Amino acid sequence: MKRFAIVATASSCGKTTLGRELARRLDVPFVELDALHHGPGWTEATAEELRAKVKPVVAGDGWVIDGGYWGKLGDLVLANADVVVWLDLPVRVWLPRLVRRTVRRVARREVLWNSNRESLRNVFFSRNSLIWYALSNHRRHLREYPERLAPYNVVRLRSPKEVTQWLAKFG
Repeated sequence: MKRFAIVATASSCGKTTLGRELARRLDVPFVELDALHHGPGWTEATAEELRAKVKPVVAGDGWVIDGGYWGKLGDLVLANADVVVWLDLPVRVWLPRLVRRTVRRVARREVLWNSNRESLRNVFFSRNSLIWYALSNHRRHLREYPERLAPYNVVRLRSPKEVTQWLAKFG
């Protein structure tokens, strides 16, 4: 098995960190869907544009993809994965991570995908606030993911310890 999709109940569960390390251990490409979705000035790719970028990746023999983007990709990523890894860490783990990461990115003016940066305004005072999105959608994701992910070969990891133990299986 060399095709993994990594999804999470909330941002800052560690999708990207786990994805990069798993891809390194498997010696396969790592693809962060956020990087394909967010263009300069935070413009979003259309569903057609995003699908056109992702289709050649999922056609490959091996990959690790961070994210699902179900609204634009449907089951394109998950249906092509050998394993779907669901990071379902508790709020007490991901919320402090999310706040620390966000504050660090704003303070250091870190460049994200396609020259984008987070700002205090868009992080805390915007309708598109990542923190607000994570908090307001967490319970819905917990309710919907079991049914949504049921058709796939899913590994559900619920603690940092479980993540570490699972990853150790790959050398």
